[in-house]
Amino acid sequence: MDLNGIERLIAEMTLAEKLGQMTMSPAGSARTGPVRGEATTESVRAGGVGSLLNIWGREATDRFQKLAVEETRLGIPLFFGVDVLHGHRTVFPIPLAEAGAFDPGVWERTARQAAREAAADGADLTFAPMLDIARDPRWGRMAEGAGEDPLLAARFAAAKVRGFQGGDLASPGSLAATAKHFCCGGAALAGREYAAADLSERAVHETYLPPFRAAVEAGCAAIMSAFNSVGGVPMTAHVPLLRAWLREKLGFDGVIMSDYAAIEELIDHGVAADRAEAAALALKAGVDIDMVSNVYFSSMPEALARGLARMEDIDAAVRRILVLKLRLGLFDDPHRRTRRRRAPSDTAKKLALDAARRAITLLTNDGILPLGEKIRRIAVIGPLADAREEMVGPWVLAADPRQCSSILEGLRAALPDREIILEQGVTIKGDDMSGIGAARAACEHADLVILCVGEAARMSGEAASRAHPGLPGRQHELAEAVLSTGRPVIALLSSGRPLIVPVLAERARALVATWFLGAGAGEAIAEVLTGRFNPTARLPVTWPRAVGQIPIFFAERPAARPANPTDPFTSKYIDLPNEPLFPFGHGLSYSEIRLDNLRLGQEEFQAGDKVAVEVEARNLSDRTAQETIFLFARDRVAAAAPPVLELKGWAKVDLKPRQAKKVSFTLAAEELSGLDGALEWRLEPGDFDIFVGLNADRRYLLSARLRCR
Repeated sequence: MDLNGIERLIAEMTLAEKLGQMTMSPAGSARTGPVRGEATTESVRAGGVGSLLNIWGREATDRFQKLAVEETRLGIPLFFGVDVLHGHRTVFPIPLAEAGAFDPGVWERTARQAAREAAADGADLTFAPMLDIARDPRWGRMAEGAGEDPLLAARFAAAKVRGFQGGDLASPGSLAATAKHFCCGGAALAGREYAAADLSERAVHETYLPPFRAAVEAGCAAIMSAFNSVGGVPMTAHVPLLRAWLREKLGFDGVIMSDYAAIEELIDHGVAADRAEAAALALKAGVDIDMVSNVYFSSMPEALARGLARMEDIDAAVRRILVLKLRLGLFDDPHRRTRRRRAPSDTAKKLALDAARRAITLLTNDGILPLGEKIRRIAVIGPLADAREEMVGPWVLAADPRQCSSILEGLRAALPDREIILEQGVTIKGDDMSGIGAARAACEHADLVILCVGEAARMSGEAASRAHPGLPGRQHELAEAVLSTGRPVIALLSSGRPLIVPVLAERARALVATWFLGAGAGEAIAEVLTGRFNPTARLPVTWPRAVGQIPIFFAERPAARPANPTDPFTSKYIDLPNEPLFPFGHGLSYSEIRLDNLRLGQEEFQAGDKVAVEVEARNLSDRTAQETIFLFARDRVAAAAPPVLELKGWAKVDLKPRQAKKVSFTLAAEELSGLDGALEWRLEPGDFDIFVGLNADRRYLLSARLRCR
C-alpha cells in the first residue's frame, strides 16, 4: 500500500465505511470513562469501527485484527490505542515525578521501554504524552504531566514523542504518540475536572500551546483535543486553534481525535442542539476520529443531508487516518507488533529503579538524613508504609501492582541489621483512629520514626479533583500524634500532586516527596534514605503552603503594587506570606552547592546572536553530587507586562567532593522574545535581566544585565 493506493481505497469506500474509519470504540479491557457501547464482532465486520481503545494482549488484538482484515469488504486494518502514560507492563514514576529529574534522556528511555512492551501487547498508539500545563494542585491530572512551566513541558513532550515513536513509526517496537489534551485542561475552573478554562489569548499562546508545538516539531503522529472549553468555545469544536493554528500555522497533518465521548458532549457545552450539529462542529474544527460517542457514524449522514457538513472534510479525515495506518506499517503486516517478543524484564526493572531514584525530591532535611549507624530501632508508621499496590499511581492499565516493592520492604532489604517495626495507625481514607495509640507507642520505643502518609493512587489522575489537597482521612491526626512523641521523624509523602502539609515541613526532621514511583519504589526510597543514592530531583511545580495561594507558579506577572511588608496597600495576604512552601526547582541533596561568578559573554546583543552565560558551581561537601542549575530571564520593559521570571534552560553538572566547575549556557536571542499585540513572537529592544540559580526563589538568584540593540 502507498499513498496512491490510499486514494484508490477512499474512492471505493461507502459513506458508512468512511465514517467507520472515523469511529474509535472501546473494547472492554479497562474503563477510562462513562460506559458506552463497545465494539462487537458485528460492528467490526460491518466496517463500522476503524480503531479500538482499552484493549491489549496478543490474543485479543489479533482476534479483532483478523476480523477486520479478513472479513470486512475492504480489509482495512484496525489500530489499537491504549493509555501508556508511565509504563505498560513495567511501571515507571508518574510523569510529574519523572519531570523532576530534569533529564530528557530518562524521559525518552522510559517511553521507549513502555512502547516496546505495549507494542508487544498489540498496541499501535498511546494516548500520551499529557502536555497540560498545571498550576493548580486541586486538579488531579497534574500527576500525568510535566508541571507548571511551558519550556519544561516542551522538552518533556519532545523526549516522550521520540521515545514512543522511535526512528521509524512502522518499527514493531514503536507506538504512535498522541499529544494531549489540546489545550488548557490544566487551567480548569477551580481545579475541577472537565470544567471550563477562561483564559486570555495571550496566556493560551504564551503558556499552554508551546508544549504542543514542541510535540508537533518532534513528529508526533496524533493530537487529542481536550474536554474543556477555552473562552467559551469547546476545544472539540475550536476552529481557531485546531484548524487555524494547529493545521494551518504549524502544518500538522497527523490525526486529531476527540477525547472520550467529547463530541457528544458538545451538546452539554451548549453549542450543539443535537448529535448532527455536534458531529458537524467537530468535523469543521478538524477532528478526524470520534472516540466512543459514535456521533460521526450515527449522525453524520443527517449532518450532510442538512448541509451542516461537507464530504470533502470527511474524505480529508479518512485520508489522514489511513495515512497513519500506512505509517504504522499495518497495511503491510497488520500483526507486526504482536509478532515481536517483549523485551527482557530485567532491563525494564533496572530502568524503573533508576527512574524512581531520580524522581525522589528531598524537601527538607536538618541533617538527620542520610540515616546513620546509630539508629538501630526504626518505627515505620502510616497507611502507605506497606502499600505496594498504591506505589503504581494512577493511569496504569496493564501492569501487575505486585511488581512494586513497598516502602517497608525496601527498608528491610536495605537495613537487614536494624529492628524495623510496622504500625499502620490509620487507613488512607477512613475515619477510624483506634490504631493511633499503638502507632504512638511504637514511636516512643524507637530511635527514629519514618512516617509514610499521602494519597491513594486513584486519588490523583482523571476525575480526581480535590478541594482540600491535604492529607486525606485521619492522617493529620496520626501525624500530630507521631510528632508529639518527641522522637525524630522523617515524613515520606506519596502523592500525585503537592499536598498542603505545612505541619510536616515545619516539625518533621526531614520531608521527602516520594510521589508514586512505580516498580522501583521501595528500593529507590531506601537508597535515598540510607545515602546510597544522593537525591537529585527538583520540583517541576511550585508547592503551596495553603489552598488560598492556588493557582501558584513562579512565572506570574508583576502586580500593580508589588508586595511590601511595610505597606498594607500592596499585593499580599493579611494572614499568610506570598511565598510558597517550596519554590519551583527546589530540591535538596546530601551535598552543599554554591554558585558564584555569573558572567555573560557580551553586554549587548541583537536578533540572531547567541549569548554565552557562564557560572561557577562549587561542591562544598565531601560527597559527590549532581546538581541542576537553572537559567532564567526577564524583559525589564516590554509592550505587554512580562512575567517576573521565565525559565530559559537548565544544566546538570556532576561534582566530586570539593570540586568546582564552570557551567555554560548558550542563550539564543530569539529565546528572549515575547508575544506582541498580534500574538506573534517578537524580540523587543531594551534591557533584560539574566538569572542563574538552584531554584526559582528570586531572593537567591545571581543576576546580570543584558541589552538588546
